[in-house]
Amino acid sequence: MSDVLLAVGTRKGLFLARRREGRWELDGPHFNAQAVYSVGIDTSGAAPRLLVGADSAHWGPSVFHSDDLGASWQEPARPAVAYPKDTGTSLERVWQLQPGGPAAPGVVYAGTEPGGLFRSEDRGESFELVRPLWEHPTRERWEPGGGGLAVHTVVPDPRDAGRVTVAVSSGGVYRTQDGGASWTPSNAGVKAVFFPEGSQFPEFGQCVHKVAQDAADPDRLYLQNHWGVYRSDDGGEKWTDIGAGLPSTFGFAMAAHPHRADTAYVFPIEADSDRVPAGHRCRVYRTQDAGATWEELGAGLPDEEHYGTVLRDALCVDDCDPAGVYFGNRNGELFASADDGESWQQLASHLPDVLCVRAAAV
Repeated sequence: MSDVLLAVGTRKGLFLARRREGRWELDGPHFNAQAVYSVGIDTSGAAPRLLVGADSAHWGPSVFHSDDLGASWQEPARPAVAYPKDTGTSLERVWQLQPGGPAAPGVVYAGTEPGGLFRSEDRGESFELVRPLWEHPTRERWEPGGGGLAVHTVVPDPRDAGRVTVAVSSGGVYRTQDGGASWTPSNAGVKAVFFPEGSQFPEFGQCVHKVAQDAADPDRLYLQNHWGVYRSDDGGEKWTDIGAGLPSTFGFAMAAHPHRADTAYVFPIEADSDRVPAGHRCRVYRTQDAGATWEELGAGLPDEEHYGTVLRDALCVDDCDPAGVYFGNRNGELFASADDGESWQQLASHLPDVLCVRAAAV
């Protein structure tokens, strides 16, 4: 069984868990009392680099990195992510830190609030605003979702450094195929239930919660919407509803298996008013046929009434085989599966509110 690093961002700091020879050890918090909304693990260099978007109530948001698995941390002398003065805005939060993948080693993307995308070519030590998305003619009509107006998901194409998909709350999905020089809204078939009847399939404006990419076919994407679970087979050009068979099609999280085609995971939520696990049951759902059917995964998870909501970045997979699947919730509970989700164990309880979870073999 491979050694795994599990990074857990919470409302009150970062916790790191290591699996060695099948046993887990948890340490932290790092960045004590800071909210950690984003974590990235970049494995493109000689050693893994951890990237953390932490938000201090006193000092504001910043991006830190570690090249020794969290034993020490570095912060740039000048802010790594900062809006240029001519934009007339300032950084509120870094929602996403996403390495560029095999096609773009050394590249890291930062998705931010208020609705910006930044790109780094030095593994996250400095970033530049991707202006064509910031200046997109539709941007002035993006509306904040419940969590604010943010670029919260970045999906690089592993075959082509110029192709990147992002999700914006609430702007929808946007794609570039030319390295960010131009962007196209890509929401055909995704319903905006909060729009008036007759205009619920707009070009943009959907409240997309998360997008994940299929392991075998990078043109196959899975999308968890504010009501609705969808699949695209053409890189996001159009989307098909695959929510039948789920106890609720509302949710925040979406993750795809790292090796197996057609396999993805969601955590259904009851909404809009209460936003608790569907049926008050702590259950992950998995598809192994690209959304044609869904199966409930609950072995080892709590059977009693449960109210722990899983946020958009608080469900993830590692890159092991079989895959580890992990999630944390707003009750401060952390769960792990080492067998593709077939069985689960609880790694921690009474943590602060879990905001994001990331994992990788190290």
